Amino acid sequence: MVETPNPAFRFVRVDYVDPRAVALRAVMDEEMTERYHFPGDPPMSDTVARALAVDTAHIAATVLVIDGTGDAIAHAALRRHGGEWEVKRVIVRGAARGRGAGRSLMTELERIARSQGATRLILQCGDRQPEAVALYTGLGFTPIPVYEPYLSGIPNSLCFEKVLR
Repeated sequence: MVETPNPAFRFVRVDYVDPRAVALRAVMDEEMTERYHFPGDPPMSDTVARALAVDTAHIAATVLVIDGTGDAIAHAALRRHGGEWEVKRVIVRGAARGRGAGRSLMTELERIARSQGATRLILQCGDRQPEAVALYTGLGFTPIPVYEPYLSGIPNSLCFEKVLR
């Protein structure tokens, strides 16, 4: 399925360390802490931290969605993961959800990946993210077995692929 990006948004490719990208990932980290870490839980293990770490040397693209007011409302990155193209760190700010930014962003990532010769995209998300699962499956991603580093680091992960035709 090919979608036309929402005209209310524009995409900006930035460095992974762009302050707007860093700020959106911080929002994501806060949300994921609320979903996955409860009072009394031990701190995140080194194994989990390693599984979630992103080596900027492997980032192929970092994309922000900018709304009509100029605010960065969504973020995602593509990284090379072995011979694969993996979608990483997808976040849409809470107040911007439901306006198509996530769908538009994922479509843009597909476009970028295709232009670089990718034949599929893979991604991982947690089992407490039904909104993300709905987005990904709604865009044609299908479940695949959990892959490394998540298999050994976060075995309750959910992993998906989308074959790019």
